[in-house]
Amino acid sequence: MEARLQIFSGNSNAGLSAEIVECLGVPLGRSTVDTYQDGETRIRLEENVRGSDVFIVQSLCNPVNHHIMEMLLMVDAVRRSSASRVTAVIPYMGYAKQEKKTQSREPISAKLLANIITQAGADRVLAVDLHSAAIEGFFDIPVDHLRGAAILASYFQKVYIPGAVVVSPDTGGVARANEFRERLGASLAIIYRQQQDSSSEGELEMVGDVEGKPAIIVDDMISTGSTLLSAAEALLERGASEVYACATHGVFVNQALDTIEKSPIKSVVVTNTVPHRREDIPEKVKVLSVGSLIAESILRIHKDISMSSLFI
Repeated sequence: MEARLQIFSGNSNAGLSAEIVECLGVPLGRSTVDTYQDGETRIRLEENVRGSDVFIVQSLCNPVNHHIMEMLLMVDAVRRSSASRVTAVIPYMGYAKQEKKTQSREPISAKLLANIITQAGADRVLAVDLHSAAIEGFFDIPVDHLRGAAILASYFQKVYIPGAVVVSPDTGGVARANEFRERLGASLAIIYRQQQDSSSEGELEMVGDVEGKPAIIVDDMISTGSTLLSAAEALLERGASEVYACATHGVFVNQALDTIEKSPIKSVVVTNTVPHRREDIPEKVKVLSVGSLIAESILRIHKDISMSSLFI
């Protein structure tokens, strides 16, 4: 017999969880996810999961540590309640930026978090646009790594920007930008920082031609917006006719949204892997949903169907 499919959610991204269960046509699992008076996280499943195929949806966004703890305790509760399989669905993975040591005496935070999730009892992970593909290898359990490029590229195909150049804002994002470029049939440009010595920030340099052409900056996340703004200014200085930007994760910390609204960037497109109140999103920012993509992935995992076609 096929195990029963059940979806539970932490508190980090309730809107996305609601979209996912609506697409799947199943109810969201009933649970208590709150805090005790001393600040500790309190978890209790309100329905039977014995023998079920359980998926726990939780974006590890601000407050990051609290949302991580919610997910870990939910995984543990489901495992101890005799579910047949537990999958951690992580639309946005916190601590992913520190996936390698850049200086001595630093942790590899992404590896530690992967170990903790595995140790808590997760049997597999479903993630969206990890900061580095190498993070997949940090887990000792299966990882299905979804990409937001298809959703973002589909949006730009509909609005149609003739002669566009796809731009990677740094050398680390070249593979991502190239995948996006191939989907649009556009050319590619790369921005990088030329440092004279370790004490200076260095000047931005660019490979590729944007003179008189619209540019689309592609990144995995927008946090403070400083990298995005620097890249946009560099493109305009080199003759780009207009600048657009897109990223899977709109983290938007501090005054990032105000910075984007006042910037020369024409529009910014992100997905809802990180939640935001609708009234906080300026007119210049467009939010697309990954709900149907995650729902389709959950269904394929549940039914043991190949995921390959989702990556085309």
